[in-house]
Amino acid sequence: MGINKAFLEMDEARLIDRILAIFHELFSETIIVTNDPLSYTEFTSATTVTDIYKNKGALGGIYSGLFFASEYYSFVTACDMPFLNKDLIIYLSQQVNKHDIVVPLTSKGFQPLHAIYSKNCLTPIKKHIDAGRFKITGFYKGLRVLTITEEALHPFDKNGQLFLNINTPKELELLKQEIKNNNKIIDK
Repeated sequence: MGINKAFLEMDEARLIDRILAIFHELFSETIIVTNDPLSYTEFTSATTVTDIYKNKGALGGIYSGLFFASEYYSFVTACDMPFLNKDLIIYLSQQVNKHDIVVPLTSKGFQPLHAIYSKNCLTPIKKHIDAGRFKITGFYKGLRVLTITEEALHPFDKNGQLFLNINTPKELELLKQEIKNNNKIIDK
């Protein structure tokens, strides 16, 4: 998009503010992983870290977040997902039970940027990055992965928008128009 998607506004709130509000309710620690830490200095209630692996996409960000996290398990999301659902995050957290990854699986595939990862993922992620492989789900093999089915996700995503992310200015404008037309209140 050419702009920092974290600072886009939806329903009169920046995406980053919406995400942080949910995270501060749920977690004792919030980490923002970025290649541009100076853009996030206003967020003093979160720890901002620079990607350990620069320009390696979301996989590099997941690695950095897990590396710096003080907890064994971390919920990971992207800054451009406007429909985070607090109850789903709680549900995913409750499913951990000795798994390394808890990840939703929909008809569109895994939703790896709305998932829980353990520190056991660090070594496999590092190996994938070092090998030049950056597909997030590529490191899942050999780990204890719990997939959350669409049926289990349905109570949290009745309108099918939970995993929507904003990739283009057109998508942002269409979503804003839909919210305006339907007078929707985005789940918090």
